Amino acid sequence: MRKGEKMLDRRSFLRGTAGTLLLTTAAARTVGAQELKLPQLPPPQPEGGKPLMQALKERKSGREFSDRKLSPQVLANLLWAAAGVNRPATGGRTSPTASNSQDMDVYVALAEGLFLYDAKGQTLVPVLGEDIRAITGRQPYVKDAPVNLIYVSDFARMKGAPEVREFYAGAHTGLIAENVYLFCASEGLACVVRANFERGPLVQKLRLRPEQRITLTHSIGYPKSA
Repeated sequence: MRKGEKMLDRRSFLRGTAGTLLLTTAAARTVGAQELKLPQLPPPQPEGGKPLMQALKERKSGREFSDRKLSPQVLANLLWAAAGVNRPATGGRTSPTASNSQDMDVYVALAEGLFLYDAKGQTLVPVLGEDIRAITGRQPYVKDAPVNLIYVSDFARMKGAPEVREFYAGAHTGLIAENVYLFCASEGLACVVRANFERGPLVQKLRLRPEQRITLTHSIGYPKSA
């Protein structure tokens, strides 16, 4: 075999090995996610709850959580309130975004694992079979909150200069967070929004692309006295 043929053969081997490793890693991640016990979300219940003015009056932050889990129905209602589809014909959401970019994703950290909220299907998509609640914030109470939401903006879905996208990502996050606050006030849940978290480790756990940015995290659960 000539020298050039040896080099070509070596390159082909390396490319094949790298491809195999990538496929193996992806398969391992998929298997890990598929092994999660997937919480089933029932359809949301848009009727009921406290009147808006009362919810506004009772809206507040709470940092002490009991270990009582949210029922599947309450979790479904919470996620729908955050960024669910309220106009199926057009795909409109409960929280607005500039130019209807719908750049926001809501990740859900539970004791059972990490999930991505699929608003159109009203389902939870498995991401990681690991309890990562403790790294969603530096505060000691985050590990005790039954639910930690992680808000992520995908800049690839927006147009404009980077500073414009940064501005809209912050605004969109605030709109979702306030929806969650009002739902929690209506449902008798404690919640607090947070910006103090280990960004690097959290980005790795969520397996985000460079265009995706974590904006805030949100701890939610029943108050400790409940």
